[in-house]
Amino acid sequence: MTIDLAQLSIRKAHDHLSKKDFSARELAQAYLRSIEKKDADVHAYIEIYDDVLLQADKADERIALGEADMLTGIPIAIKDNILIAGKKVSAASKILENYHATYDAHVIELLKKAGAVFLGRTNMDEFAMGGSTEHSAYGITHNPHDFSRVPGGSSGGSAAAVAMDGALAALGSDTGGSVRQPASFCGVVGLKPTYGNFSRSGLIAMGSSLDQIGPITKTVADAEILFRQLRVHDPKDSTSLAAYEEKKSTEKLTIGIPYDFLEKGVDPAVRKNFDESVKKLESAGYAFVSVSLPHVEHSLAIYYILMPAEASTNLARFDGVRYGLRADAPTLLAQYVKTRGRGFGAEVKRRIMLGNYVLSSGYYDAYYNKANALRSLVAKDFDTVFNGNGVRVHAIMTPTAPTPAFPIGARMADPLQMYLADIFTVPANIVGIPALAVPSGTMVESGKNIPLGIQFMGPHRREDILFRIGKSFLGES
Repeated sequence: MTIDLAQLSIRKAHDHLSKKDFSARELAQAYLRSIEKKDADVHAYIEIYDDVLLQADKADERIALGEADMLTGIPIAIKDNILIAGKKVSAASKILENYHATYDAHVIELLKKAGAVFLGRTNMDEFAMGGSTEHSAYGITHNPHDFSRVPGGSSGGSAAAVAMDGALAALGSDTGGSVRQPASFCGVVGLKPTYGNFSRSGLIAMGSSLDQIGPITKTVADAEILFRQLRVHDPKDSTSLAAYEEKKSTEKLTIGIPYDFLEKGVDPAVRKNFDESVKKLESAGYAFVSVSLPHVEHSLAIYYILMPAEASTNLARFDGVRYGLRADAPTLLAQYVKTRGRGFGAEVKRRIMLGNYVLSSGYYDAYYNKANALRSLVAKDFDTVFNGNGVRVHAIMTPTAPTPAFPIGARMADPLQMYLADIFTVPANIVGIPALAVPSGTMVESGKNIPLGIQFMGPHRREDILFRIGKSFLGES
């Protein structure tokens, strides 16, 4: 049969593979042809692996033996900061340009066990620092819906790969919205799980208390499939959550909207689309209430203190001594300076400097400790909304980003404007709650349909609520 990549989901592909409508090899070949045709314009990938068809053949052997998992033979793209043993992994940085991973990330172990096929490593903002995938050492990724626009970031390559039918699903990492924002910009689904639900073992760290691996997919059901496959306790990760019996919501759901927060620089087209999305869910039987999150307006400031502080600490290991780039110099200090000067890009240097500043003597209490105190207040606000007295709210809804995908180069000279793109996504990372971004329509600009998205945030470990709302919104069964 002819493989129509645009109509495939993980479940549909699994059914076709099980019925022998096509083989895993034929499916992989279809994606490789699509990548060859489209990626010259998009640049979603840094590298396509040379063993893709070999992986697919092994998947076909499992299918023939009747040992197929839901993900057996499913072609998946992997962000370039998630380790696959023996493969290059660089976090899109020159400082790790030729580094080969020595072990598998925990999520990769689980995907290998399931028989998934890894297509290649996707482009990203260097060390996940950015919101546009313009800060990669290997070039800019373009939005598949409009090549003149960014795909979002830092997981822009993963989102673009799925959106252009260059992968059936992808993994990204989300520190302040880096799965959800590019998913929104590219018109696909992005999930940030509860902090600790996916192991961070084998993820190149940026902000250790914020980072979380998450799936990017075409449907909410596909995101749920990957979530259930990868939500496994990892004894190698001290932040990995223990196994738990998942709850199932059957009651009528109430969604809260922080309307005061929505006034923060939201593009009129985004706001119009958001209001239309609320009406759509009301028609589906969901109740809405206005909620107050008094301290959430400080989330962006909190994030851009805590994240650089943690990043500057995590990136101290890249010094030209242990692995990665090494610049020759007469002294050890000069080697540090030359290696990091050559290996790190401008945005990484900016955040390292900011992180060192807020952690320095005399400023630690004024900035870092104060940000941590405010972080606790933001968490308390969410806990009050989800679990406090009065009307119980099951989820909180906002736009995913305040604007649609912006033109390439439009914000490179103004980092603060770039950072503002995270205003609706960073609270979930600060608090550690799950959040789901789903496509909600398009706006027409210069003859192009530009995707828009909405976001749902839920209580800790209640991804089931988000899946239920997301599938209802998109009309999935």
